[in-house]
Amino acid sequence: MRVLRAPRMPVASTTFWIAVAVLAVLVIAAVFAPWLAPYPPDQIDYAAINAGPSPQHWLGTDNLGRDTLSRTMWGGRTALLGPLLVVIGSTVLGMLLGLAAGWKGGWLDSVLGRAFDVLFAFPSLLIAIIAVALFGKGLVAPVIAMCIAYTPYVARLTRALVQAERTRPYVSAYRVQGFGGPWIALRRVMPNITPVVGAQSTLNFGYVLAELAGLSFLGLGVQPPTPDWGAMINEAQAGIVSGAFLPAIVPAVAVVLAVVSVNVIGEEMSDRIGGEVPA
Repeated sequence: MRVLRAPRMPVASTTFWIAVAVLAVLVIAAVFAPWLAPYPPDQIDYAAINAGPSPQHWLGTDNLGRDTLSRTMWGGRTALLGPLLVVIGSTVLGMLLGLAAGWKGGWLDSVLGRAFDVLFAFPSLLIAIIAVALFGKGLVAPVIAMCIAYTPYVARLTRALVQAERTRPYVSAYRVQGFGGPWIALRRVMPNITPVVGAQSTLNFGYVLAELAGLSFLGLGVQPPTPDWGAMINEAQAGIVSGAFLPAIVPAVAVVLAVVSVNVIGEEMSDRIGGEVPA
């Protein structure tokens, strides 16, 4: 007698697990920075200004004598928290708006579609800069602005997925059984599209991280003395002239590693789900 076996899920690649490990190290270092960092982020060592690596300062110090390793670990808290808040906010709001547009259709779909088109006309970084100009520098204004800027991407994807799902037989079966439209949409359709939307949101995390780091580098994001990867690169520019490269290179490498790791994880998730996730 032949036994039918369920198809096996594709095995994750080595690159995926390396990306997961790198991202996990960055997250753990940021979350547990108060206990893992060798020094407080603002502790100044006047005897080791722009110093190179040493047993006391493994990655050297900046132009104020602050430990580069400690500030990089502490800087990960704001550098990773901002994109996380943007992804959560834009995903929740985008899925709800996309679900409403794709499920109801009609005038609601038209109104939301035109609103999304207007937002698509403005780059997310420009919207964040306008928000900073109106409400001041810091983390709050750029995060709110980028939540708004990235919501249409999630909503557009959600709308397309919902429109495809609403024509499937299981939706008709639930309607025949007497279940209402909102119940079917929220309890049955939404769980089916969440993995694909989650893969897109994972990719968005990397984009937002790079953009928020760019804002901090320009002096529009997190303000000194609060450590942040983008702000640290900006502060280290003066030391590069004197040959102190590590204070700028270390946070820059952290940004690159985080963005690349998140993108690798998002692409792998998309491949495993089997759907195409637009960039």
